[in-house]
Amino acid sequence: MAQHIRIADWERVATREVTTDGVTLRVFDHGEGRPGRPPVVLCHGFPELAFSWRHQLFALAEAGHRVLVPDMRGYGGSSRPADADAYDVLSLCGDLAGVLDAVGADDAVFVGHDWGSAVVWQMALAHPERVRAVAGMSVPVTPRAPAPPLPILRKRLGDDFYIVWFQEPGVAEAALSRDVRRTLITREMYCASWPERADEQLTLPPWLDDEELAYYVDTFERTGFTGGLNYYRNMDRNWTLTEHLAGRPVTQPSLYLTGSKDPVGQFMPAKDLDRTLTDLRGHVVLDGAGHWVQQQRPDEVNAVLLDFLSSVG
Repeated sequence: MAQHIRIADWERVATREVTTDGVTLRVFDHGEGRPGRPPVVLCHGFPELAFSWRHQLFALAEAGHRVLVPDMRGYGGSSRPADADAYDVLSLCGDLAGVLDAVGADDAVFVGHDWGSAVVWQMALAHPERVRAVAGMSVPVTPRAPAPPLPILRKRLGDDFYIVWFQEPGVAEAALSRDVRRTLITREMYCASWPERADEQLTLPPWLDDEELAYYVDTFERTGFTGGLNYYRNMDRNWTLTEHLAGRPVTQPSLYLTGSKDPVGQFMPAKDLDRTLTDLRGHVVLDGAGHWVQQQRPDEVNAVLLDFLSSVG
């Protein structure tokens, strides 16, 4: 069973500042690693932090891996550029390459959750020489859309769909910042009507305690949500910027893990993964798990990751 990670344990983890492409990332750096074994880089999503990988950081390090966990650009202790264009996926991939440069690593195993998954899938395509293996959680690799994705999402799912609602600068961040605690523990999907609902019953999920929630709340009350929202505001721009990668397969060893109750699967089904992932070593669905899978089911996620890591050296 996963040990309870106290905030004090997390705050004792060594951190380094990595400056790359005009931004500075705070990177948690734990574990010695073994000779010949690449580091493991864990990339979080929205609205998360490096802290979201607390259970994995300690477990993987104890198993002999060096683990690097950045607060992604726009989050936590990392730079939060004001220009929305600074958050395109190729810039985010450049950040990850900069982390490897800073620690003298030729390559790494990249693991992502949510937006972190979208970034590591692109990392495997844009910088294949830096990616020993790649694993995504909750957001599957998908074929390139036939046109910019936002008009497609708007037509299929409407203006109330959270990704569409996120597009107007200032609107979603004002709503999400109004009650940060509610934003972080809501069981509902964000949408245009969500801020006005007065009857929502808020309870802590069983995988999050008051101290852990306070860590998130304190951080997002300080930073706001604009950095993370800007990832969504680059979706059409990402489509344009990655045209040169269209049709390329991910040839590195790969893994996909999700929960059976993850709502992302309703609009991004994980089908035909092996068409893009030519060395797919696992498609794991944890029965009953939701979106925050690495926090909700850490023992099972850690076991899957360690098995995957052992298969790639």
